[in-house]
Amino acid sequence: MATKKTKITKESIISMYMSFVLEHNEKPQSVYLFAILNGFEETEFYNFFGNLASLEKEIYSHFFEKTIELLHKDNNYESYDMKNKLLSFYFTFFELLTANRSYVSISLNEGKNQLQNLMKLSGLRNNFKKFIAEITTDEIRIQQDKIQNFQEKAIQESAWIQFLFTLKFWLEDGSASFEKTDIFIEKSVKLSFDLMNTAPINSLIDFGKFIFKEKMQTNS
Repeated sequence: MATKKTKITKESIISMYMSFVLEHNEKPQSVYLFAILNGFEETEFYNFFGNLASLEKEIYSHFFEKTIELLHKDNNYESYDMKNKLLSFYFTFFELLTANRSYVSISLNEGKNQLQNLMKLSGLRNNFKKFIAEITTDEIRIQQDKIQNFQEKAIQESAWIQFLFTLKFWLEDGSASFEKTDIFIEKSVKLSFDLMNTAPINSLIDFGKFIFKEKMQTNS
């Protein structure tokens, strides 16, 4: 009796790709080799992805989508203000990253071309900026206009830069359960909202002390 062939889906290809990278500590040399080693036809890969680079980008978009899915399972989420929605996103997203930390570390530390590694986050960047646009409240828009006449794109770009700083901190965090990343998230998000509320000094000093302390410990 012939064995029934497993249906190939976008999710199954993502899972097989991540497993390959973890087992070989490098990405496949070609779509053909990747498909053959995982027992499916190369043409099936192209039903979902144009090449391996697009697959790599999709993995981070997949993390984003799972994060949003989990957030909306919380009945209280919609009642949160912008700050707490952003905090909820950060903690949920980085919990997912932690569950896949080995893959993320290999993926984002590959070779010496950091710009090329950042390109893997291009889909995530677009989704994250849309998320920021969706949770930005009228109150924040008004305050930004009062301060420096910022446009919403500026809010989104600054939020993305903050996200990248957080991601870099998490990648370098050696604390148990990545508790220092949790502190980084809380302090950096608080600072960003204090800056928008034109009351930043205490948060800026507090965040600066935390970063200084971490750098001193790293270099000692």
